[in-house]
Amino acid sequence: MAWDLNRPPRISLHPMSLVRAPEVALEISRRAVEDQLKICGFKRDADVFELFLSQKDLTEVIDLSRFKKLKYLWLQHNKLQGITFLTRNYCLVELYLNNNAIFDIGGLHSLPSLYLLLLHHNELTNIDATVKELKGMPNLKILTLHQNPLCQYNLYRLYIICHLPEVEFLDRKQVTEDERRAMITVFHHEKTHIIQSIAFRGRVDASWNPRAPFKQKPARRVPPDFAFANNVDKTVFDDPEDAVLVRSMKRSAMAITSLNWDTVPTREEKYLDEKGREPAQMLTVTLR
Repeated sequence: MAWDLNRPPRISLHPMSLVRAPEVALEISRRAVEDQLKICGFKRDADVFELFLSQKDLTEVIDLSRFKKLKYLWLQHNKLQGITFLTRNYCLVELYLNNNAIFDIGGLHSLPSLYLLLLHHNELTNIDATVKELKGMPNLKILTLHQNPLCQYNLYRLYIICHLPEVEFLDRKQVTEDERRAMITVFHHEKTHIIQSIAFRGRVDASWNPRAPFKQKPARRVPPDFAFANNVDKTVFDDPEDAVLVRSMKRSAMAITSLNWDTVPTREEKYLDEKGREPAQMLTVTLR
């Protein structure tokens, strides 16, 4: 039988090798955890408060629920695709999962004490599912999601700020008050209407809805019983300045009276002037 040297050899995988692949990955993870426990000198699971498992080429991680007091976990620069190994680590404060291949973060909602979460440079595509999972973290203040496919969504940053208001630093940038106001304007039209419409115990239609089309109000005629300068004006106000003028003339007049101090004699003038002077004059200004 002649062999073709240009033809690559055919490799056949036994079904048992595919079944054992997850078991092998978990065994590698178990060894990595045990090595870290020896390096740090932890003899009891209750003493473990941090684990360094970064850059271990891990595709799976064993269940870490036995470390009840674990607070800091480094898992960046691996090949993880999911997070199913954190189920009862309620004391976890900082979690580093950046630079992996994670496409699903299901299970993070069970970490109520989490303060810092780094998820940048992964494969997260569903922004709604990601936000839904992160809503169960009331203490989350620092979050990174950049370099994920979901960051290409329009208004991604404002969307995250809207649904996770407790986050103070997003993608290594502090969340500003201007961004929070812009978020309210874009995603909370009813709240924007209430904030912008309160004026002198009354409300006016001053809200801004970017989706609503622009509507031009029709010009109004002057009421038939309105008389100005002995004439009845019923014309349409095409120019707003004309309407302002007519409205100003309808207001009641206000008179301001003041003494004209130029006509009041000084003490020396009173002493030298033998003849009687005219009384001081009053000045009156009428305003509308």
